[in-house]
Amino acid sequence: MAPPLIQLKDIKLTFGGTPLLSGVELNVAPSERVCLIGRNGSGKSTLLKIAAGIVEPDGGTRFVQPGATVRYLPQEPDFGNHKTTLAYVEAGLAPGDDPYQARYLVEQLGLTGNENPANVSGGEARRAALARVLAPSPDILLLDEPTNHLDLSTIEWLEKELDSRRGALVIISHDRRFLTNLSRSTAWLDRGKIKQIDRGFASFESWRDEVLAEEERDQHKLDRKIVDEEHWLRHGVSGRRKRNVKRLGNLHALRDQRRNYRGTAGTASLAAAEAEQSGKLVIEAKGVTKAFGDRIIVDGFSTRIQRGDRLGIIGPNGAGKTTLVNLLTGGAEPDSGTLRLGANLETATLDQHRESLDPKSTLAEALTGGRGDQIMVGGKPKHVVGYMKDFLFAQEQRGTPVEVLSGGERGRLMLARALAKPSNLLVLDEPTNDLDLETLDVLEDMLGDYEGTVILISHDRDFLDRIVTSVIAPEGNGKWTEYAGGYSDMLTQRGADLKRETAKVQAPVEKKEERQAAPSSASKRKLSFNEKHALETLPKKMETLHADIAKLQRVLDDPNLYAKDRKRFDDTSAAIARAHEELSASEERWLELEMLREEIEQA
Repeated sequence: MAPPLIQLKDIKLTFGGTPLLSGVELNVAPSERVCLIGRNGSGKSTLLKIAAGIVEPDGGTRFVQPGATVRYLPQEPDFGNHKTTLAYVEAGLAPGDDPYQARYLVEQLGLTGNENPANVSGGEARRAALARVLAPSPDILLLDEPTNHLDLSTIEWLEKELDSRRGALVIISHDRRFLTNLSRSTAWLDRGKIKQIDRGFASFESWRDEVLAEEERDQHKLDRKIVDEEHWLRHGVSGRRKRNVKRLGNLHALRDQRRNYRGTAGTASLAAAEAEQSGKLVIEAKGVTKAFGDRIIVDGFSTRIQRGDRLGIIGPNGAGKTTLVNLLTGGAEPDSGTLRLGANLETATLDQHRESLDPKSTLAEALTGGRGDQIMVGGKPKHVVGYMKDFLFAQEQRGTPVEVLSGGERGRLMLARALAKPSNLLVLDEPTNDLDLETLDVLEDMLGDYEGTVILISHDRDFLDRIVTSVIAPEGNGKWTEYAGGYSDMLTQRGADLKRETAKVQAPVEKKEERQAAPSSASKRKLSFNEKHALETLPKKMETLHADIAKLQRVLDDPNLYAKDRKRFDDTSAAIARAHEELSASEERWLELEMLREEIEQA
């Protein structure tokens, strides 16, 4: 087995009372892909900073293999005095690193390199920070929430980029799909210690449940043993003093073990305050159009949203998702087209930017509006401390300023404020940002029980698949299309990944020397029999696949198919996905062979 690149041994760290980290062990081998899982506040980010050498622990040792390069992606990058994003990225290069990689990655991530770091958005800051840590091609990457503020196409590009690299990864993320696709090992930070398995995130939740169930059985056995020993103490003490003293000491040890047991953290109790039922028709848009200057954001979009629908809106940053939501909910006037809102609508909105939070106010003031100790939840008063506990805030945090709350805590605070208002239409803009996996599970359950209508903007593919009944995606030039089902269903029906209209993320291009080497290598060879045969037969195969796809698409074009025959919809969707994959592979193979043929003929 290869020696570890990074080894953390017996790491201890305490902030105030309960130890945050108590005897943590973590080994990361070359090329290993580790997802670091844990509740908000469990110390994941702190542990990653210790691994990066940024934070000193109270105890324990950190070992990094001599010569190994380590790069750390923080949640909030510090641009310092750098004048441009490219300068910031280039400053992360070490002597001997290829400066071309910095510009290449900046462009791949949809930046020009000339952006002023003082004025960039959250998504642009995240992309610049990613380019900075990726450019040196380090031996180990420590990534803290790398998908936050990224759009779907950038997340998918990042997955492919990381998967193609040989270096080791340690990833903290709330994005289940991202972790499932990349991780090969799971480190679970729970109550100050790490449990680790050589399986990726896909196996985590079932394994965690088994561990907690076993722990619960052990605690039950411990309780029974203490009861038996206490019964002996009261009724069965014999005259043998030495044995009795030892047994009494064992009882004290059992009691200490029970007293020092740290139970699992509580679960958020999320519930939306629901208003009276809305009308059956919630929103009807016909041909709505909106432009800003010469740029058309929404062009002739129509939809009909009924009570109980869960609508997901996706697209690149800057594509106009928020504008579309404002049009649909009556927050903005369309330039043309008509909008009809249903009867008795009561809307509650979650703003992803958290701009409505006063950083100087306390947690309690942010919930009550600075008016006493009561918060109105569903039109009824509730003590603010009790409501705080529903969202996993401790009573002691009542006077904590908003500006010192973690990202996950601010996310829960925004949810608490939004869900307190009676509603029958929930508009959620990136609700999953910074939430831990357990809170996401509770949020999913809450939305499943919510009787009203949900409009959801999200870049979390797994969350979309679990929640929404239809997806609206941009097609470019202000055109938006609605697809039945979740995100995966949308991809199946489109037959392609979501493309970026505003800042295209391209597939990696060949390096100059590789492009120049191709003709010389091609001139030394001839097409094989199999290559010639493929060139002759692939066009007919592609034509057949096109016909099959068109036939399957006609079946999916039935707008009622999803509702009336789910099995046929799923089977047809799966079939068209396979056909698209086969067609894409055939087209790529044919193009590769055709280019090779031309190079051989020109050599």
